[in-house]
Amino acid sequence: MARIVIVEDDDAIGGRLTATLRAQGHDSEWCPDGAAALERAARGPAELVLLDLGLPDADGFELCRSMRERLPGAVVVVLTARTGEMDVIQALESGADDYLTKPFRLAELQARIAAHLRRASPGRDGGADRIRHGDLLIDRTARRCLTPAGEVELRPKEFDLLVRLAVSAGRAVRREDLMSDVWDENWFGSTKTLDVHVAALRRKLGDPVRITTLRHFGYRLEPPGEH
Repeated sequence: MARIVIVEDDDAIGGRLTATLRAQGHDSEWCPDGAAALERAARGPAELVLLDLGLPDADGFELCRSMRERLPGAVVVVLTARTGEMDVIQALESGADDYLTKPFRLAELQARIAAHLRRASPGRDGGADRIRHGDLLIDRTARRCLTPAGEVELRPKEFDLLVRLAVSAGRAVRREDLMSDVWDENWFGSTKTLDVHVAALRRKLGDPVRITTLRHFGYRLEPPGEH
């Protein structure tokens, strides 16, 4: 199945998550603190990281950035008791792809994990393996974004969001549809995560790629040359 790293200092939560995910066939490993998480990241790749922000030996946001750097291909899901909007935004800007606030329902977490792993699998929706958008080449099978200047490094959800916008280039896409298609059809949280990821795409892709904000509706990736 998938290699999943659980970073959680609460013994009850960590043990329960590890046992549940292993019962589902995943190779899950529990790290009780930041030092163990960094040591695990140095040993090889993983498909998904569940990261608690409130660790005794590390700043959660700094650790999130470090895990993102060490495991660039992994989906990082933050588990946090912090419910403030700025905390959520900071987590996303630190490299998280998703977040879930504590206390959370195990069934919801399992659904989120399944959705992330499903969407990270190449060819899951039968679409074209490669999408050409002007000078931008999106290779869905290799999960690479290529320009004449070289490859653009995108986080997993940034890549998925770009693909979703690119297959609908020139057409308006509702916020709700983007959240459903890129994150989870049963998403219950704030859609601020979408805005943070759009901002990251704009910053990384730059001109001439243009993503237009449609107020109170969603976003549109403009066709090449129509700026």
